[in-house]
Amino acid sequence: MKKHLIIAFVLISVLPAHAQIFTNNEKVKNNPNFDKQRWSWGYFLGFNSYDFNFDYIDYIPSDATGKDFSSDRTIGFNVGLIGNLRLNEHLDLRLEPGVAFSRINFQFYKGEVHAFREINSTYVHVPLLLKFSTTRINNFKPFVIGGLSTSINLSSNQNNPDDNKDGQFRMKTNAFYYEVGFGIDLYMYYFKFTPSIRGIFGFTDEIVRDDDPFSTYTRNIDKMSSRGVFINFTFQ
Repeated sequence: MKKHLIIAFVLISVLPAHAQIFTNNEKVKNNPNFDKQRWSWGYFLGFNSYDFNFDYIDYIPSDATGKDFSSDRTIGFNVGLIGNLRLNEHLDLRLEPGVAFSRINFQFYKGEVHAFREINSTYVHVPLLLKFSTTRINNFKPFVIGGLSTSINLSSNQNNPDDNKDGQFRMKTNAFYYEVGFGIDLYMYYFKFTPSIRGIFGFTDEIVRDDDPFSTYTRNIDKMSSRGVFINFTFQ
């Protein structure tokens, strides 16, 4: 799934740019004054694929495959707004509050214990990012982007009194991440269209451990953090 998302992004992004690079004449520029605005606004739609990264206290593989946990990524959906502040010709500060819907099919392998959890999450995701752009070439402009973000997991179950022994997987409501990615601004006649791909990497512990300190499920977890891939299509 992840590879298919990346391939689709590359095709959508590269083909328009390829057509413009290998032309003999300079194109007529669409929206030539767009990037001179101090502030600009927009919205984005996109897809995501989430996963978990685990650090163990004592790593002792629990099954023949050498895994304590495994997860099956699925494709989720993103939607949100964009506020962009132009700092100079090549640098912008962006706030991109949005909502991300995701699902992870998650399995525990603990000796004879083999448990399945379907983890459905709804995140209010708020990144603050710096966007570094090249000089505009005809009607496109590549960029790299990175920064920090936070999220509120509306489906976290953090305060649920039930835990894994009752079939409930619990996560903390708040988490923090760093993000890095790239994309291409494509200047259309009436608006700017931007496909981009971004990786997000959690750096805080997001798991709520079971009430039993000797729980088969959580006793050996030192840290669990989210990671994911976002493919967004922005309209400004």
